[in-house]
Amino acid sequence: MEKNVIQVHEKLPFWESLPLSLQHLFAMFGSTVLVPVLFGVDPGTILLMNGIGTLIYIFITKGKIPAYLGSSFAFISPVFVVLGRYSGLEGYSYALGGFFAVGVILVIIGLIIKAVGTGWLDLIFPPAAMGAIVAVIGLELVPTAAQMAGFIAPADATTDWAMDPKTVTVSLLTLAITIVCWVTLRGFLKIIPILIGIISGYIIAFFAGLVDFSTVKEASFIALPTFYSIKFNWSDILAIIPAALVLVPEHIGHTMVTGNIVGKDLTKDPGLDRSFLGNGISTILSSLVGSTPNTTYGENIGVLAITKVYSTWIIGGAAVIAIFLSFFGKFAALISSIPTAVMGGISLLLFGMIAVSGLRTLVEAKVDYDKSRNLILTCVVLVVGLSGATIQLGSVPLKGMGLATIVAIILSLFFKLLDVLKLSNEK
Repeated sequence: MEKNVIQVHEKLPFWESLPLSLQHLFAMFGSTVLVPVLFGVDPGTILLMNGIGTLIYIFITKGKIPAYLGSSFAFISPVFVVLGRYSGLEGYSYALGGFFAVGVILVIIGLIIKAVGTGWLDLIFPPAAMGAIVAVIGLELVPTAAQMAGFIAPADATTDWAMDPKTVTVSLLTLAITIVCWVTLRGFLKIIPILIGIISGYIIAFFAGLVDFSTVKEASFIALPTFYSIKFNWSDILAIIPAALVLVPEHIGHTMVTGNIVGKDLTKDPGLDRSFLGNGISTILSSLVGSTPNTTYGENIGVLAITKVYSTWIIGGAAVIAIFLSFFGKFAALISSIPTAVMGGISLLLFGMIAVSGLRTLVEAKVDYDKSRNLILTCVVLVVGLSGATIQLGSVPLKGMGLATIVAIILSLFFKLLDVLKLSNEK
């Protein structure tokens, strides 16, 4: 553990791997469980299939991409539309048909990329655009972290909302402890600052009266995940598949930022095609048993950046623990009892690290901002991604990083067309 970096292929002893895997589990847990809670389905089912899906993804990508697959937020709006058309859980069954179709789309994209290669990535994602897109991935999540930390009002807040001193204090202390541990501890402890911060924050939150153990008391020790039947209806499928337009640029962006962090071009080895295939196949399998579509998680990318532990064995360990928790209700409930304030303090750091990774891309690529096209690309991507501008694709809102990515592609192709037609005023 004296090394500064643990690379993708490296395997650590079990007792060192366990807390590192727990860090990844804690980082993704709140978000990935929130999706099934909103849909009114069993979180255990989603935990089970996210864990299995992550293991499938690691296998298909030959153990070379350290990515955890969690529940995608891109499907919340369209699924609510489908759920509103039916009574009970029948609507969720038809939503699963849409999830299946999205998985097929991801697989097809993977096969197309395998056939045509990844040379087009350099054309549509020059460094001036890619660095800005990665920065947007982190920066657009910061307000969510700030809400969790109690600094700004949530979307459903009343007009008399005010900061809660307890929430803010817990989030700040959690953040402070994590930072202090990160910059002062040595050896093995240096790479588990997030875990230390979460545990410390949990203890502080307990004494502040912010921990609710009611769900832990009510949860069963052992409970089998619920499996839901899948049904197909074209109108419901068409309501959901536009979310793939959000998932695709998100997947490309996450793969590239993960590559920047680990110092390898993951789009070439093991390949973006394998990454899409892994995501698509795991989503298809998830839909067949009643789980939500999978996507790579920004929270876990942030953990990679902070700890410099890139081992896919650690990610696989988190997946195995998630599968274990899907059958043990009290353990899952205990993790879900971590107060929002604690995760808010941690998330401020995680999401900020992703944004900094984008800035690092711009610096390391030595982007020349004397060229107007580079200045325009970075500027427009940041403005569009952070402006809150939204385009509705049926019931799916396209905004933030997804919209910024599409704008970046259009601009990059436009500048290339000017070069081909020799209309550009720059060399």
